[in-house]
Amino acid sequence: MDAHTEQPWLHDPMYGGMSPAAAEASWRAAQARAEADSAWQREYGPAHDRYPESADGEPVYDIGTQAPAASLNEWDAGDFVDMPPPREWLLGNQFCRRFLSGLLAPGATGKTALRTLQYLALATGRPLTGQHVFKRCRVLLLSLEDDDSELQRRLAAARIHHEIAPADLKGWLFCATPKGIKLADMKDGARARGPLEAMLRQAIRDRQIDLLGLDPFVKLHALEENDNGAMDFVCDLLVKLAIEFNIAVDVPHHTKKGLQVAGDADAGRGASAARDAGRLMYTLTRMADTEGETFGIPAEERRLYVRLDSSKVNIAPPSGEATWFKLIGVRLDNGTPDYPQGDEVQTVVPWSPPKTWDGITSVQLNAALDEIEAGLPNGQRYSDAPRAGDRAAWQVVQRHCPDRTEPQCRDIVKTWVKNGVIYSEEYDDTVERKPRKGLRVCAGKRP
Repeated sequence: MDAHTEQPWLHDPMYGGMSPAAAEASWRAAQARAEADSAWQREYGPAHDRYPESADGEPVYDIGTQAPAASLNEWDAGDFVDMPPPREWLLGNQFCRRFLSGLLAPGATGKTALRTLQYLALATGRPLTGQHVFKRCRVLLLSLEDDDSELQRRLAAARIHHEIAPADLKGWLFCATPKGIKLADMKDGARARGPLEAMLRQAIRDRQIDLLGLDPFVKLHALEENDNGAMDFVCDLLVKLAIEFNIAVDVPHHTKKGLQVAGDADAGRGASAARDAGRLMYTLTRMADTEGETFGIPAEERRLYVRLDSSKVNIAPPSGEATWFKLIGVRLDNGTPDYPQGDEVQTVVPWSPPKTWDGITSVQLNAALDEIEAGLPNGQRYSDAPRAGDRAAWQVVQRHCPDRTEPQCRDIVKTWVKNGVIYSEEYDDTVERKPRKGLRVCAGKRP
C-alpha cells in the first residue's frame, strides 16, 4: 500500500495547512458523514425522488392545504398619536378594571372581614375602609367556603356597625355560595374550563358587574396548586374575564405555613404563577410585638390589629406606609329561645397608629431638652446608648411626654441626634472616675 492510500489526508489539498493530527480528524469526520448519507439513501432512496425542486433548485415541500393562520391583531405604534385613557381604578390602589388583584393572609387574620367591607364600600359608594372610592360599583361576591347563612352574618355585622341599610345594597351587591363547582378542572387527563366559568360570564353580563370577588383562590379550581402550568391556566381564565368584560377581578388567597412577613410577595401558598399573574397583590398580617410596644397596645389585644401592605403593585407607586385596621365584634341581636345570646361576628374598622410627634408641644420638648442639658444631679450626663440605665435620655423625654411609649421616646432622642439638636461630647465622669461621652444640647437647633 503506497503512502497516498495509507494516509490520504496528507495528500488532499483540502487539508493543506493543517497539522497531520487535525487533517486526519477532519478527513475521518468527512468519511463518517459520507457513509451515513449513503446508508440513508440505500434505505430511503435519493432525495430528488421524494421532493420536487423549484425553479431555483430548492426542494418544494407539499404540506397540503392549510387554514389561514389566526391574526395577531398587531398595530402600528406610529398610528397612535393621542394619549391612552387612564387606568380605571375602583377603590384606592386595591382594585382596577382589567386587572387581577389578591390579598394574601393566614387563616383567622380578618382577610374575609376586610374584603367584605371593601366590597361594601364599592357597593355603597362610601369610603368605609378609609380608602378612596372612585365610583360606585356593582359587585358580585362568591364565597366558596361559607354557606349563605354565614355570608349573611358577615354582611349583617358590617351593615350594623357601619350603618348600611339593606336598601343601600339593592341592585349593587350580588352574592352566591356555590360548592363543588370549579372554574378549572381536569378532563380526560387535560386541563379544562369548569362549569363555573360559563356561570360567571352569564352573571357578569346579566348583572352588569364591575368587580368580581372569588374567595378563596384554593377553592376555585381542582388543579395541582404547586404546578405553575396549572396555576397559570387558572389565572389566565380570570384575566380573560377581567379584560373581556372590563371588570376588576379579586381573588383572596391563603398563605403558606410559617412566619408571615408584611409585604412578602412570596407568602401565597402554591406555585408562583398565581402571584405573578396578579398585578395588585397585598398582604394582611397581625400586629407584631415590636409594633405593639411602639404603639402602646397591650399584648393581649395585639391580635385584633392587622396591617395591609402592598406586596406587588406594579401598575401604581407602592404605598410608603401600612394601612391599619382593627377587628371588632358586632352583636347581631339574632337570638332565639335555643340560642338567646345570638351571634357576635367580626367586621373591621380603619385604625391609625399613634404618631410619635403628634400632640407634643414645643414647651414639652424644650423642658426635656433643658433637663438633658442640665445633666443628672450627681454630675453625670445623659446618654442615647441602648443600655444607659439611669442615664438614658429617653426617660427624660417620657417624664415630659408621659403618654408616649418607650420606643416612641427613644425615637424622639434618635431624631434629635440625627438632626443635631443634641450631640455627644466627652466629659470626666466623677462618679465612675473615667472619661465617657454624654449628651449636650445645641441651643441654635431647639424647637
